[in-house]
Amino acid sequence: MKVTLINTSDAGGGAPAACFRLLKALVSQKTEARLLVQHKKTNDERVVGIATNFLTRLRANVNFLRERIPFILFHERDKSVRFAFSTANAGTSLIDHQLVKDADIIHLHWTNSGFLSITDLKVLIDTGTPIVWTLHDMWTFTGGCHYSGTCDGFIRECGNCPFLRDAGYHDISHQGWLRKAAMYAGATNVTFITCSKWLASIAKQSSLIKNFRIEAIPNPVDIDIFSPKDKIAARQKRGIDPQAKIILFGAANINDRRKGIGYLVEALSILKGQYAGSEKIEIIIFGKNKDFDISQLHFTVHQLHLITSQQELAEVYSVADVFVTPSLEDNLPNTIMESMACGTPVVAFETGGIPEMIDHQQNGYLAAFKDAADMAKGLGEVLNEATVKLSANARQKVLDNYTNEKVAQQYINVYQSLLNK
Repeated sequence: MKVTLINTSDAGGGAPAACFRLLKALVSQKTEARLLVQHKKTNDERVVGIATNFLTRLRANVNFLRERIPFILFHERDKSVRFAFSTANAGTSLIDHQLVKDADIIHLHWTNSGFLSITDLKVLIDTGTPIVWTLHDMWTFTGGCHYSGTCDGFIRECGNCPFLRDAGYHDISHQGWLRKAAMYAGATNVTFITCSKWLASIAKQSSLIKNFRIEAIPNPVDIDIFSPKDKIAARQKRGIDPQAKIILFGAANINDRRKGIGYLVEALSILKGQYAGSEKIEIIIFGKNKDFDISQLHFTVHQLHLITSQQELAEVYSVADVFVTPSLEDNLPNTIMESMACGTPVVAFETGGIPEMIDHQQNGYLAAFKDAADMAKGLGEVLNEATVKLSANARQKVLDNYTNEKVAQQYINVYQSLLNK
């Protein structure tokens, strides 16, 4: 069985990380798998890039701009939604690529940012090759947004999109819905996999894919890399007080509107005023930070910026007493899984797929949605707890659900069921 995974990149965000980890998980279970990407960023020999020379890189950049510029100039509501909507009107055909021709299973992941257009995706569907499509967000069944927020237009035919300044019945979200409806029309070879049960339940309500096979399989995490490290040694290495209470926050881009950093600012302000040991608290943040003023976080802050090494990231999780994520919309965040694998409990809002990962007051704390006071309460609770039990429970949750072996086998079962049809 030859499986070709397809994703825009193999590193640099949640979906690339999850896809690359699945590649490694499948290979560890003796599956012949390769990953086809537009931009190859790792040196893994099982990953094949499309943009490999001046001309192909130029074409990739042009396709990215062809998609982004019209949206920015004519449609976006404001800068906060600039990358929250993808039209997929430009891309590169993969139909003649050898990895596609040889595949027994084509496994699509996240293909936006000018990699595959809706037309390119339809050509792949029309090959008749069994297609497994892992949903890392909602884009596959909306008119263009990656997360719909409170909008339920995807249940109907989209239109009047809240992300657009020219919203109307026939806006580009409705046009996108129509293009996807044509892409799926008559398709019998597509199976959708969501990374969380929450997203599966949403997908089953959508007008575009509710009649397809939809299953939930989580992302895997490498439990050997992401494992508890020596906390004292990790702190000494980074010049962090071994007696401090460390709160960790991180994301690929901490300014992303979905990551809810404003709620973290509010929660930390409340914590500062109410937590008896607040003078011992320090904050570590990692991820791209373009314009957020870290002085708003009310405590001593250690800013680590982007961390590309998984080994280093695992050490950073082990430095902390608690990881906090105030995400407002999320599927099955890699950061939560990574932190728990390292034995660091997590405080987060009860939203999206997060409640599937955090068992309230057992391996972390689920705060009421958008309730900064409850998030502060959760941080205080975890910092006050004897964290040995919380840490052990967090690690065990990952061992029970998210290992390479467990996740890969679920995908292999899906692949086999399709080939046996």
